[in-house]
Amino acid sequence: MKVTFRTIRDQFTHLGMIFRIARYEDRASYQSHYLGLLWEIINPLIQVGTYYLIFGVALKGSRGDSGGVPFFVWLVLGMVTWLFISQVITRGSKVIVNKVQLVSKMKFPLNILPSINIASGLTGYVVMLAVALVLLFNKGVFPTVMWIQFIYYFICMMVFLYALTLFTSTLTVLFRDMQFIIQSVMRLLFYVSGAIWSIDRMPETIQNVFKLNPMLYLVDGFRDVFLSRAWFWESPALGIYFWAITLFLLVAGSVLHDKFKENFIDYV
Repeated sequence: MKVTFRTIRDQFTHLGMIFRIARYEDRASYQSHYLGLLWEIINPLIQVGTYYLIFGVALKGSRGDSGGVPFFVWLVLGMVTWLFISQVITRGSKVIVNKVQLVSKMKFPLNILPSINIASGLTGYVVMLAVALVLLFNKGVFPTVMWIQFIYYFICMMVFLYALTLFTSTLTVLFRDMQFIIQSVMRLLFYVSGAIWSIDRMPETIQNVFKLNPMLYLVDGFRDVFLSRAWFWESPALGIYFWAITLFLLVAGSVLHDKFKENFIDYV
């Protein structure tokens, strides 16, 4: 547990460095593109539009309950969360492999690389979230006291993403095929994340399978926030399961990272 606490402490100690590097990487990634950082918004909007045409128009009858709001609004709320999660996890699985040669000769805390990856995706997430809120306001959905639990779900998402990407990025150094496994698994998890259809009308057995995906807790949680559907403590079993998975990944990832970090360059 000491290793885990030290890993968490490093994230707060180097918080300024994390955001500075993330901001630099955002600019560097798009400096040769005419539209620059706008692609962080354009790409998600294209994906949301595509899924709306498929599940909101072509398969209108199978989309499930959208909580009393237009399906497109319901879809955007889920997709904003999913696209951010998916991007962070996919890129995060190779973040150490891609950077270890650059920082191997420096006194650089490698365990902050997953945090830099998360911070780098926050700009697009915030903009897409703002778009979703504009859609909500336009449809007559306004803030309630339940919106305060956004803080809780945001913390859940940050801790889960860090724990998972620390674990997978370390494994990728040791087992290079891990990044391709992550990409394939994420394609599957998309369909059991609740991002594009509601599980409420599905058979209970299918619902239980979907609930094994901790990302469903986040996607549905943010919908609960903005649609004022439920408080997070109303589903204690799901909350306990989510945090059990998250803490396991955090402990396992920090221990594994600490054990092999001195030899990362040899594996690369």
